[in-house]
Amino acid sequence: MTITQLQYVLAVAEHKNFTLAAEKCFVTQPTLSMQVQKLEDELDVLIFDRSKKPITITEVGKKIVAQAKNIVAEAERIKDIVDQDKGYIGGDYTLGIIPTVMPTLLPMFLNAFIKKYPKVNLIIKEQSTQTMIKNILDGHLDAGIAATPLEIEFIKERPLYYEPFVGYVPKNHRLASEELLSTDHLDVNDILLLQDGHCFREGVINLCQATQNLRGEHFKIESGSFETLVSLADEGMGMTLLPYLNTLHLEEDKKTNLKSFKKPSPAREISLIYHKSELKIQITDALREVISSIVRGAIAFQDVKIISPLAKN
Repeated sequence: MTITQLQYVLAVAEHKNFTLAAEKCFVTQPTLSMQVQKLEDELDVLIFDRSKKPITITEVGKKIVAQAKNIVAEAERIKDIVDQDKGYIGGDYTLGIIPTVMPTLLPMFLNAFIKKYPKVNLIIKEQSTQTMIKNILDGHLDAGIAATPLEIEFIKERPLYYEPFVGYVPKNHRLASEELLSTDHLDVNDILLLQDGHCFREGVINLCQATQNLRGEHFKIESGSFETLVSLADEGMGMTLLPYLNTLHLEEDKKTNLKSFKKPSPAREISLIYHKSELKIQITDALREVISSIVRGAIAFQDVKIISPLAKN
């Protein structure tokens, strides 16, 4: 039994196809198939049922795959331990970022990070929180940046910053005369929302203490873009809520429509999340230090109330 064989088993388990698994492992399909077969012969069990399309994992195979994940992760820890001992911060590092954070946060820290740590090959992917969690579990992401708390047993969360919610209220809106907003002012059916799947949407719904069974009077708009929501608000379709960093680059005339909340301001917690095994922790620590130091200069809010991104049943 070798680490390579276990890596091949994990690839087949993920892709349910020997050819695709071989492509992902950068080997020929016969080579991968032979090594998986060799392991099955050694263990005297079938890990995969090849008679089905796509192939399935046998019951004993599921247990082997679960253990293989642990073994491969621990093997990777050995190199990680050596790198940490040498003080080396470098190598591939794959980072997921949720869509409502990526456009504002990434330009703030990326250049500073790659200049400070040129030996790190940072691979960045925009992903939903749920996709990110699965990819961290499967070992396809080293870390992610997401709204927390997530309350997941195998995930560690380290807060980076707390980002207040800001109201975007056009001049003809019923709340236009209010100097500061409060949660009592909000009606979820009067707020233009991001589409399902965005954790900021869940935060807004939780802030309004509403359920997701939203009524629609004349129309229902759900967008994946804050820019679209702002434009619709300008057309008199309602108001919307924005994360603070998204307000910094609005046009000056649009900034006059921004309204802060009474303290404590509702806010979302943005954290660096990663597997509890803490692989590549030296890079994770470096990333957190760079992001936190930069964002502290942009967000000077202290008195906030964290709004959960989790859907309430």
